[in-house]
This record gives sequence, structure tokens and C-alpha cells, in this order.
Amino acid sequence: MRRDTEAGLGTVFARLWAASTLSALGSGLATVAAPLFVASRTSDPLVVAGASAVAWLPWLLFALPGGVLVDRMDRRRLMIVIDLVRVVALAVLATAILTGHGGVALLYAVLFLVNTGEIVFRAASQAMVPSVVPRHRLERANGWLSGGATLMHSMLAGPLGGFLFALSAGSPFLVNAVTYALSAVLVALIAGDFRAAATDVGVRRSMRGEIAEGLRWLAQQRLLRTMAVLIGLLNVTLTAALAVLVLLAGERLRLGSVGYGLLFTCMACGGVLGALLGDRIIAWISPTWTIRVGLLIEAGLHLALAASRSTIVVGVALFAFGVHGALWNIVANSLRQRLTPAALQGRVASTTLFVAAGGNCVGALLGGVLAARFGITAPYWVGLVVAIGVSVATWRVFNRAAVAHAYTDPPPVESPAPVA
Repeated sequence: MRRDTEAGLGTVFARLWAASTLSALGSGLATVAAPLFVASRTSDPLVVAGASAVAWLPWLLFALPGGVLVDRMDRRRLMIVIDLVRVVALAVLATAILTGHGGVALLYAVLFLVNTGEIVFRAASQAMVPSVVPRHRLERANGWLSGGATLMHSMLAGPLGGFLFALSAGSPFLVNAVTYALSAVLVALIAGDFRAAATDVGVRRSMRGEIAEGLRWLAQQRLLRTMAVLIGLLNVTLTAALAVLVLLAGERLRLGSVGYGLLFTCMACGGVLGALLGDRIIAWISPTWTIRVGLLIEAGLHLALAASRSTIVVGVALFAFGVHGALWNIVANSLRQRLTPAALQGRVASTTLFVAAGGNCVGALLGGVLAARFGITAPYWVGLVVAIGVSVATWRVFNRAAVAHAYTDPPPVESPAPVA
């Protein structure tokens, strides 16, 4: 397979990174603008919350089938088609809103379609990475992808989306359509065939059979299986914590809306820093200790939120968590890409996304239930117990020998080389 230069990640990856980063910006704009639009039409909390539910539902319904599509089709062409479909959908929504014909029902339908595409786009993008960068550069490549997504989605999309919505309710969705169009152009500029090799795919089975094949393979990989379960469990407690953070910020930290927003800025800044320095930090302390220290930081965040009334302590804890989150994403994605055969990259990536999304959905409900029943700090004490529990249970799984095995040659069978 042709690889890009040893010194850097190459122009092919640069285009993939730019496309993924623009896509993240567009998705972030929709995430901010959708609830603002619904709230401008109704004060019913159930209808407002419905925008978030509609955005998450596709992850539970289509993550696993989406992985099959990624492994069956040319991943590059699939990303282009998804972006073009999303451009049309968002252009229709923006036009309807700008002309006064857009309603909540149309918004829900477009959000559902766009997020369905996001699942497949993200899995395809992750599956392409091992084909466009050298194996020893996977950590740096995943760091750049994580940093770009965090910068655009978590730091820039919020204020930009709010500003655009203030100008016109349809503007954020129109700009979102433009970002997807640019993403499609960038992916189209990547030459080559990024379909899993025919020798890897074997006999074509039903979609259910191919999903089952991916699940069976992942279940047999102790390292990746444990990482997927960990991400799911820790997403439950993290989302539960963030779901009621606005209440904690007001009642215990005495922060207003600006201060509350700055807490997320702290976490996003940590995420960007961790992504930019991730490959060097991981090489310095090793992937094993990156994972283990990350588990301790998870526990520390919940302890700080549960016990501290200091804005500085909580801000520092969220910043540290942001760094940890970026490093974990880099390690988890790199390990999966190193250990997974090319023909299963899409299904294994989408299974991980499915588990993570399930954890987010459960956590969003759990946070409110725990806080209502046992007090505002209850979700954080539960998160602390869970973090300590999983640290003890998985400490030995991520030992140096097991993790080092993923970094040994030869790599898994890979897809045909892209054409220069």
C-alpha cells in the first residue's frame, strides 16, 4: 500500500482532516441552532427536548447497519454521497425557515436525516485513516482529527451558531449546508479506491449476518471489548454529570449563564491541548498509563464536582478531563485501527459509536433521576463509585504486554492502495 511521507501525514490526510473538521463545525451549528429554533416556536419542555432526542435516536437505530455499509462500499464515495444528501436536506430546511414556512416537524425530520448520515460519515472517516497515514503515525492523525472536531464543535460552533441565529433563524442551517458541501469537495479530491479488499470481505452475507460477524469479532478481542464497555459505562456517568451541571453551577458554584458556559470552555480547551500534544504525551507515558491515568482523572472529576464549591477547582478538573478525553480518543481509535482487519473497520468503529451513544442516552435520563431523588450531587458520587470500580476491574487488562502487542508488526490486512 502507498503511504504518505514518513515525515508528516501527507496531503491525502490533510484533505480528510479538513473535511471532517468542516463537518464537525456544521454539525455543531445545527446542535446549537436546533433547540433555539424550537424554543422560539414553543415553550413546551417536551417539544424542546425532542430536538435532542431526535438527534440521538439515529445513533441507536443505524450505527450497526451503518458499519456494514462502510465495509461494503467505497468509503470515500460513501462520504461524498452522505454530504451531498445532507446539503440538500439542510438547504430545504434553511429555505423553508427563511421564507417563513419552516416548522418544528420539518426540523425534526432534517435532524434525523442529518444525524443518520453523521453516523456513517464518522465511521467511514475513521475506517479510512489507516489507509492514508503510516501505521506509526496513527496517534498523531487521530489527535489532529480529535483536536479539529473539538475546536470546531465545542468552541467555535456555540458562539457562531448563536450569532448566526440572531441574524436570521435559517442562517445557521444554511451555513451548515455550505460546510457539508465543502466537505464533499475535499473528500472528492482524494484519489483512489477505499473499499475493503475483496479477499477480506469473503462471501457476502445478509446485513444481520455481517453485523453479527463484527460483534463476534469484537467480543473475542479482550482489549478492544473492554475499551468499548468502558467507554459506554463512563459515558453514562459523564452524561449524567453534565446533564445537571447547569443546576450545580447555579446552586453550589453561584455562576450565571456566562460562567456556566465557561465551564465547557475549560473542558474544550483541555481537549484541544490534549489533541495537539496527544501523540507526544502518549509516547512519553505509554498507551497503558494513558488509559490508567485517564481512569483516575475520571474519578477525580466526579469527586471535584461532588465535593467542591470552588469554581477554580471545578474549572481545573474540567480542563484536566478535557485533556484526558482527547488522549483517550486517540488511544482508543488508534488501538482499534491497529488491531481491526480492514474489512471490519467500519463495523467495529460503528459498534463503538453505538455503545457510546447508548451510554449517552442512559446517562441523560439517569442524571435527572438521581438529582431529583437524592440531591444535586448524587450523580457525581455515583460517577465516582463507578470510576473507581471500573479502574480496579480493568487495571490489569491494559497491561504493557497486551497494549504493546497492538503496536507490533505485521499490521492487519489492509485495503488496496489509493491511486496517487
